[in-house]
Amino acid sequence: MIHDIHIIGGGLAGSEAAWQLARRGLRVRLSEMRGSGERTPAHHTDCLAELVCSNSFRSDDSDKNAVGLLHDEMRRCGSLIMAAADKARVPAGSALAVDRDIFSAEVERAIGALPNLTIARERIDQLPEAGLTIVATGPLTATSLAESIAGATGADALAFFDAIAPIVHHDSIDMDIAWMASRWDKGSGPDGDGKDYINCPMDRDQYEAFHAGLLAGDKTQFREWEANTPYFDGCMPIEVMAERGVETLRFGPMKPVGLDNPRTGRWPYAVVQLRQDNALGTLWNMVGFQTKLKHAAQVELFRTIPGLQNAEFARLGGLHRNTFINSPMLLDRQLRLKSAPHVRFAGQITGCEGYVESAAVGLLAGMMTAAELSGREWAPPPRTTALGALLSHITGDAEAATYQPMNVNFGLFPPMGDVKKKVRKEAYTARGKADLAAWLASHAVGESPVLATAAS
Repeated sequence: MIHDIHIIGGGLAGSEAAWQLARRGLRVRLSEMRGSGERTPAHHTDCLAELVCSNSFRSDDSDKNAVGLLHDEMRRCGSLIMAAADKARVPAGSALAVDRDIFSAEVERAIGALPNLTIARERIDQLPEAGLTIVATGPLTATSLAESIAGATGADALAFFDAIAPIVHHDSIDMDIAWMASRWDKGSGPDGDGKDYINCPMDRDQYEAFHAGLLAGDKTQFREWEANTPYFDGCMPIEVMAERGVETLRFGPMKPVGLDNPRTGRWPYAVVQLRQDNALGTLWNMVGFQTKLKHAAQVELFRTIPGLQNAEFARLGGLHRNTFINSPMLLDRQLRLKSAPHVRFAGQITGCEGYVESAAVGLLAGMMTAAELSGREWAPPPRTTALGALLSHITGDAEAATYQPMNVNFGLFPPMGDVKKKVRKEAYTARGKADLAAWLASHAVGESPVLATAAS
C-alpha cells in the first residue's frame, strides 16, 4: 500500500502516532523490527507496545498529580494507549497498572483493524531521505539506525541504563507472613478495598542484613565504554540506591509508612511491596526492585525477604541501554529534525521518560503530522496543560547542555503565582483541564480528536 506517512517503531509512541494518523483517514506504514527475526535485549515478545519494565502507568489521580493529569488529557484526545490501559487494568491502589499481555494484545488488535494501516515486520537501517517519517524506535534503537541518526544530527546520542524489576509467582509467596494492603489503606477506584499490594515486612536486623547483601552481591559488570553512563533516577537499580546510605531504601521503595502489619498492629521497620502484574493475579512484580544483580545473586538475596523465602521468579531483573537525542538542540517546536524537517521524533528517544510520556509525545507527533498533511496550521496545546508542558520541555525549554530524560511534573508547568502551596496541585490541574478543553474546542475543528470509539 502506498503510504502518506512512515512510522519507524511499534512501541507505545509509534503505536499511538499510527492510531492518531490512521483514524484520521491517512495511510500509514508502521515498521517494527521485532517479528522480522530481530529482537532487543529487553523485549520478550514480538507484540506491539510491549511493556518491558514496570507494568505501572503511575498515578491516575488527575486532580493532584501531573501524570494523572496527562492520563486525563490523553483520554480526552482519543488515545489508544490509554484506552487499552483502561481495558487491561489490574488493582494498584490509586495507580494505573495493567496486565501486560492484555494491554499489548488490545493495542495490536485495534491497530490491526484499521484498513489504511500496514504493519511491516522489518528493520529500518537508515533515516529515509524523503517522505514524512516519524522515528519512534525508543531506547533500544538498532545500532545501524542509531548511527544514521547520529550522522544526520551531527551529534552523538546520549545514553543511560534502565534496570528491570523481577516478577514473582503469587502462589510461591508466603501469605502467613506477608499481607495485603495499600499505603494508608487507599484502594484503586471508588470500589477499592485498600488491599492492592502484597507487603513483606522486615525488622531492623533483617533489613540491615538485606542492605549488606545488596552491596556485596555479584553484579553485572559494564564494558569500558558503558562505565560512565548515568542512570535515570526513576529506574535506578536498588543496589545503587543502597550505596547512598543504609537508610536510603527505608525512605524510598522500602518505606513502611502507612502500612500497618495486621499481626503486630504496627508499621514494620522496612517493607518490600509487590504489585499485581497480570489480570489473573498470578504474577506480581517487586516494586522499585529494578536491579543489575546477577540472576543467581538475585534469587539468593530476594529469598531472604520474609514472605519470599520460597519465591519462584517468572522473570529476574536485568539491564538495558537507553539512548535519546538532545531534543532541545536538534528538534523544532513540532518535533521535526531541524536538519531534515521531513523527519519527526517521538517517544523516549526524544528524552521524555515513562510509558505515558512516551505515548503522549507519539500522540502529539501524530496530530502534528495529520495537520501538516491536511495543510492546516498546527497550534500546540497550551503550556499550562500536561501535554503542552511536556512538549515545550522537550522542544526547547530544557537546557540543551544538561538535557536528561524527564517525567512530566508540575515543575514543567508555568508557575501558579500566589496560589497557596496546599492547594497548588489542584490549581495546576484545574487550570490545565480548562485550557485543554478550550484548545480542543478551537484547534481540533474538523479533526475529531476525541474518538469515542477508541480501541472499542
